[in-house]
Amino acid sequence: MTQTSEFTVSGMTCGHCEMSVREEIEDIPGVAEVDVSHQSGKLVVTSKSGIDDEVVINAVEEAGYQAVPA
Repeated sequence: MTQTSEFTVSGMTCGHCEMSVREEIEDIPGVAEVDVSHQSGKLVVTSKSGIDDEVVINAVEEAGYQAVPA
C-alpha cells in the first residue's frame, strides 16, 4: 500500500531547483515517487509506507528551500 503526502515549497524558481529537491527526497528510504513543480510550488511524495513529514521537510531544507505540509 502506498501513501501520498503533499507539501508547499517556497523558494524554487527553476528546473534546477526542482532537481535539487527531487534528489534530496529520492534519498529518503521508502520513497517510491516524487513530483515537484517550481511553477506551482507543490511537492508530492509517494512512499511505500508512511514517511514522517519532518523527514521530508528536513530533506527540502537540505536542498536549500522551505516546505510545509499542504
